[in-house]
Amino acid sequence: MTSTETVSNAGAERIAAAFTDNGKRAALMPYLMGGFPTIEGSLAIGHAYADGGADLVELGIPFSDPLADGPVVAAAGAAALRAGTTVAGVLTVCEGLAPRFPVVLMCYANQVLVHGAEAFAARLRDAGASGLIVPDLPMEEAPAVLAACDAAGLALVPLVAPTTPDERLRAIGSRARGFLYTVSVTGTTGERHAPLGEQVAAVVGRAKTCTDVPVALGFGITSPEQASEAADAGADGVIVGSRLVREAAEAKDPAKAVRTVVAALADGLR
Repeated sequence: MTSTETVSNAGAERIAAAFTDNGKRAALMPYLMGGFPTIEGSLAIGHAYADGGADLVELGIPFSDPLADGPVVAAAGAAALRAGTTVAGVLTVCEGLAPRFPVVLMCYANQVLVHGAEAFAARLRDAGASGLIVPDLPMEEAPAVLAACDAAGLALVPLVAPTTPDERLRAIGSRARGFLYTVSVTGTTGERHAPLGEQVAAVVGRAKTCTDVPVALGFGITSPEQASEAADAGADGVIVGSRLVREAAEAKDPAKAVRTVVAALADGLR
């Protein structure tokens, strides 16, 4: 393998290790809103995630029109923007967390395209990021962003939903890097308290037939019991967002509060 090939696979390889070397039935990936409640506060929360047993982290860059975010995450993003959070500020959080576990940035297409895909991917690489999620990336822009991420050593992680048509699912799965973000339900992110249900196994199983990378399940996973259900359904990873953002928003000591929740979620996956 040449040095260029080593660099181009760096992010995906680090993510793959997080999915296979975690001592759990599935990897735990909490969501962190960069800049909420402050840049320093979000860095402390990220370290608490690692201390609690998280295997990698999804780090959000706040955006003014967050189409995929439910009310809890959207409110945190709005607060971060009001506090003056910038892409550069979130990347300092990435730099601080990257030595502890893989960081996968989550942002919207406009934030990538306004900077230029190559320049944006290079900035993420230089901050130590392992991957990038762009939930609203248009199909026509995807090849250029994928090429930029590949060149920078970032895994471009796509999303699929229960309603994704079979042909599109196969196309997305074939070019997935790092892992395939599989949405458990249609709609936006948010807390749900009922059992995930039998359909989740079908959603995960369908996704697994279309890709060679791990399948991570997100949207609506709130409790250790639901995380365990997701692992039982065959998910290789579990993504938890709104529950943790809410805990951080309501707690006097956000880092301490989220560490307790993450530790319980991690225990549910063992």
